[in-house]
Amino acid sequence: MPLYEYSPSAGHCEQCAGKFEVFQRIADEKLTQCPKCGQPCERQISRVALGGKFSTSESAIKSSGFTRYQKAENGVYERTAGSGGPEILYRD
Repeated sequence: MPLYEYSPSAGHCEQCAGKFEVFQRIADEKLTQCPKCGQPCERQISRVALGGKFSTSESAIKSSGFTRYQKAENGVYERTAGSGGPEILYRD
């Protein structure tokens, strides 16, 4: 089961230290309230933790179906590995 991070919509909460984690199935509905304080909460996008041996070489990224982007300048990212997604991404 994935571990999801949530944080209060209003910002900070003394009871949940600004965020909390919950094990949930992918099919489960997102939480809408903190189980400790009852404040409205939002699920956060977090980094993925990869275990074991893995490679970030261009060929490994491409063969795994991933795409890597590198910052070219402020707000502009260029695709450096993989074939999915646009060649250039612009931060809004």
